[in-house]
Amino acid sequence: MDITIHQAFLPHRDRDASLAFYRDALGFEVRDDVGYGGMHWITVGPVGQPGTSLVLSPPVADPGVTDEERRTIDEMMAKGTYAGINLATDDLDGTFERLRGSGAEVVQEPTEQPYGLRDCAFRDPAGNLIRIQQRS
Repeated sequence: MDITIHQAFLPHRDRDASLAFYRDALGFEVRDDVGYGGMHWITVGPVGQPGTSLVLSPPVADPGVTDEERRTIDEMMAKGTYAGINLATDDLDGTFERLRGSGAEVVQEPTEQPYGLRDCAFRDPAGNLIRIQQRS
């Protein structure tokens, strides 16, 4: 069986702030930018990897989400516990410095983890946890 990850979804609240983080700071390319009904979906992905994308979508776009669920999602996003993603790079220190220089919120500087990885962590403008690990 040949299965790959094509798209993953992360919530966003501010189109311009999301673009500044994913496009300008991380260097992802914008593949789609769709506005509909006052909401924006932005599809971004790493240059040279057209089969892998992140869809940055409104956190409560699903009409089945209740008011109580909306409040819970808002609270979790504010704390940074709602969503996240792990990325990898060949140059963790350079990537860290670039993101820190962009003003991104640093959660953890590059660290050797006890489970064998070296990684760092940031929050994107919506509060999503972005962990970046060194490729071995």
